[in-house]
Amino acid sequence: MVEDELLTLIGLLLRGVEYTLYVAGSCFMTAFTLGLGITALRRLTHRNVGRVLSLFVFVVRSIPVLVLLFLIYFGLPSVGISPSPLLAMNLSLGVIGAAYLSEVFRGALDSVDENEIAAARAMGFTPLQIITSIEFPQMLRFSVPGMTNELTAIIKSTPFAYTVGIPEIFGQAKALTASTLLGVNIYLIVGLLYFCIYKVFVLIIGRIGSPHRSQ
Repeated sequence: MVEDELLTLIGLLLRGVEYTLYVAGSCFMTAFTLGLGITALRRLTHRNVGRVLSLFVFVVRSIPVLVLLFLIYFGLPSVGISPSPLLAMNLSLGVIGAAYLSEVFRGALDSVDENEIAAARAMGFTPLQIITSIEFPQMLRFSVPGMTNELTAIIKSTPFAYTVGIPEIFGQAKALTASTLLGVNIYLIVGLLYFCIYKVFVLIIGRIGSPHRSQ
């Protein structure tokens, strides 16, 4: 009887896994893309643009995710803009993640061998060619630990999605706890599910960041 009850709980919680994966994946891709863009603009544009971007990163990193999420989802409708729950998550969690990742990427760029960059310049490479062919490929490998940490932070922040109506794992758990009063069992399963999601994403990042091996 207990086993049947646990299987039922797991089945119901698994309905939220798809939403959690979607929120975590989309927010991380937003963070990665924007973070990469900020890093490239800092490297390629005028110093004043870099200062503006640095100020943006500093300000965004100081804002709690939940505050920015509520400001976007519940605040913007007052000025006639009504973002969807997923868009609100990406504009809050994704943008804050981008600010952190841009700092990870900036530090990783400093680890790229200056001699390789000097050799590329001597061969007539443009700044764009240098950053795309030499700096960014190495930077991404050096950034794997930092990206993993930020991915962990994003996954841990996905429960905020239930506050804007996305039925992810935590939202499902709250509803089940209210109806079954089996909070200990439910949240133990939730913790295990989050661990599994974390491991899947970490393995993916590890594969992306690892250098290609010759056959």
